[in-house]
Amino acid sequence: QVQLVESGGGLVQAGGSLRLFCADSGRTFSRYAMGWFRQAPGKDREFVAAISWSALSTYYADSVKGRFTISRDNAKNTIDLQMTSLITDDTAVYYCAATSSRYLEVTAPSYDYWGQGTQVTVSS
Repeated sequence: QVQLVESGGGLVQAGGSLRLFCADSGRTFSRYAMGWFRQAPGKDREFVAAISWSALSTYYADSVKGRFTISRDNAKNTIDLQMTSLITDDTAVYYCAATSSRYLEVTAPSYDYWGQGTQVTVSS
C-alpha cells in the first residue's frame, strides 16, 4: 500500500524558491515511478515532473523545465520538488503521485496513488 503525504507548500514572492516534499509510509516506494502534478483554480490538473524508480530518469513539463528539479531518496521513501524562479502562474495545489508503470507517465490517469496536495501561492 502506498500512502503519500506532501509538505512544504506556502506563500512565496515571485522570483523566490520553495521545496516540496512527499513521503510514503508504505514499504514498496522504490517500486514506483513518481510524479508531481498541480492544479490551479478552475483549471485541469497538469503534469509538472516525473522521476523513475531508480532516479536515473526524469522528465519535466516545458513550463517548469530549467526552474524545477525532481529528486528521490528510496532509502527514506521520499521525493522532493525544488522550485526556483517562481512565477505567479506556478500558483496551484501541488500533488505527488505514484505509478506502477515502467515508463515516465505524464497523464494523471496513469498514476495509481495520490497525496492530498499542498498549496503553493506565488505573489507578485
